[in-house]
Amino acid sequence: MDVMKMLDELRSEREAIEEAILTLERLAQGQGRRRGRPPAWLAALRKNKAPVAAPPPPPVKVRAGAKAVQAAS
Repeated sequence: MDVMKMLDELRSEREAIEEAILTLERLAQGQGRRRGRPPAWLAALRKNKAPVAAPPPPPVKVRAGAKAVQAAS
């Protein structure tokens, strides 16, 4: 194998490695929220989905002396 052929192979490998590094750097930066209108299937999914309300917390009883007083929430 001659030196020029080895150099060509190493250069092509270096280019592939540099492309991989750039791709990973872009992924590491994060994408954040997308801008613009969501796709139709996502908008329809959100439109049909009703929000789920959390149940109210149970009342807390506070003892004051001999009688129990219910705390206002």
